[in-house]
Amino acid sequence: MKANRSSIVRAVEQPDGGTRFYLFYGPDEAQSRALAARLAESLSASRYLISGGSVKSDPALLADEAGAMNLFGGKRLVWIEPAGEDIVEGVSALLELPATESPVVAIAGALRKTSGLLKLAEASPHALACVSYAPEGEDAQRLVMELGRRVGLRIGPGVAARIATSGGNDQAVIAQELEKLSLYLDASPHSPKELDHDAVDAVGAEAAEGNFLRLADLAMSGQLAELTDELARLSAGGTEGVPVVRSLQRRLLMLAPARARIERGERPDAVMASVGRGLYSKEKDRLSGLLSKWSADDLAKVADRAQRLQRDLMFSDAPAREALGEELIAIARKARSL
Repeated sequence: MKANRSSIVRAVEQPDGGTRFYLFYGPDEAQSRALAARLAESLSASRYLISGGSVKSDPALLADEAGAMNLFGGKRLVWIEPAGEDIVEGVSALLELPATESPVVAIAGALRKTSGLLKLAEASPHALACVSYAPEGEDAQRLVMELGRRVGLRIGPGVAARIATSGGNDQAVIAQELEKLSLYLDASPHSPKELDHDAVDAVGAEAAEGNFLRLADLAMSGQLAELTDELARLSAGGTEGVPVVRSLQRRLLMLAPARARIERGERPDAVMASVGRGLYSKEKDRLSGLLSKWSADDLAKVADRAQRLQRDLMFSDAPAREALGEELIAIARKARSL
């Protein structure tokens, strides 16, 4: 079945035993993961990871794992990531079972309306499908305020807009930054504190050690020297790799629709007036420069490369910092040639 935002929140917080397959898809994979994590928490279940490639090579695997008893006791949630059309046969077998022991959740990126996986999930009474889009403007500000309340922070619209922008509108990155700010202010849900710009300046996402969006913007604007300096400051383990790529993806999701409107004939200043709502002036100037530099086709190519890089960073043993650096430098060189 197809779920909207309000119904999916109820579904993951009060899981129905009749639902055995959850498909969370769309461009905002951080939101999809957050929904899956809330489902696991509501079920008090451990995660059992399966790759889409494993399901493709053995379609019966998914039904076997969902139907098996947990030898160590307790509940488990079978988790597939990344998911795509290669798991359709396995999901079909899962939905045909008379009953299952464990539900299955699949995290997919953007799916076409003609996707076989999407059609299968929406048609079955034993499945739920929900799309996640990156929040923008006031929606992004509300997301920051809500996440802040959970960790004891009272956040005004101006500070919320700044945090949303610096975190690339990525829910996972924003939540991590708010937890750090909550600790800095000694805040909690029982003892809430006001979050102001001074605290964000001191330890927020714009600090040198965690400025993920800055790396993305340096690459997109072609500032090779500054980009190289920032990359050298990343940890040797490359733990910032995936958050940086997600910040790049959020920037692309902001730029691509706006650039498409310009190429359809809309005036750039009118487009900027609509996409720049809630942003401070320096951020608007940065977006305006990127919109004038990149075409819609080039943005689409960078988005494809970013998606492949994220999956490589998550599921490969290759050094993360090196892979991230190579890709961002390639983007910066392309930007300099535009």
